[in-house]
Amino acid sequence: MGEPGVRRVEHVMGIPVGIDVRDEGVGENALDAAFEVLRRVDAMFSTYRPVSEISRLGAGTLSLDEASPEVRAVLTRCERLRAETGGAFDVRATGVLDPSGFVKGWAVEKAAAVLRDRGVWRLCIHAGGDVRVCGGRAPGLPWRVGVQHPHVRDRVAAVLPVLDAAVATSGAYERGKHIVDPRSDRPPEGVLSVTVVGPDLGTADAYATAAFAMGLGGPAWTAGLDGYEAMTILADGRVLSTPGLAVDQDAISAV
Repeated sequence: MGEPGVRRVEHVMGIPVGIDVRDEGVGENALDAAFEVLRRVDAMFSTYRPVSEISRLGAGTLSLDEASPEVRAVLTRCERLRAETGGAFDVRATGVLDPSGFVKGWAVEKAAAVLRDRGVWRLCIHAGGDVRVCGGRAPGLPWRVGVQHPHVRDRVAAVLPVLDAAVATSGAYERGKHIVDPRSDRPPEGVLSVTVVGPDLGTADAYATAAFAMGLGGPAWTAGLDGYEAMTILADGRVLSTPGLAVDQDAISAV
């Protein structure tokens, strides 16, 4: 017999997104509602769609006052994150308005909220390097979230046992050196990936992006985060983690 619940993977927001629900008695309509949320967010925030609100804002054909309340709220939160990270997280880092480093996690949180409103308590949503879990994969058992190995695509560097938490990873191995430090306009050196675990996926994603952009300064910065834990894989093979991060020691791969 397979696991109870329903599962589905769809391509949305430019990536494959998977939803795994372990509650019994949950229908496909719950997944329909969750994926509809993700598609609606993509329609508003996609930088690849000229008609999206975020593209029109960037092009100057839509004013902020004319934007939807959700878009204004996201940009306000991103500005606070820019200040909080000392400029290391900046939606204009590439010269183009692009809040993707926050929006993907924010969208997943909204999809999880829709499922929770429908009575789902045990779920996992994974979107690229971002994962949001609620409850456990089975009663009393945490979800096991793998952190992709920075050099070997089909291996994990570590496994994190998590309950009711968000896990976000930023690194150069998925899309090359696409993350730069906005303060220097250069990609970071000395770090391969940063994983952040905490209560909100949008915030964890932004923190991971910022800490990775900081390069070797990232681990010290993540050590001071309130309510969030982090693991940084350095280019020399060292793995640094904050004291409160739970890592399955038997599942750590050599980097």
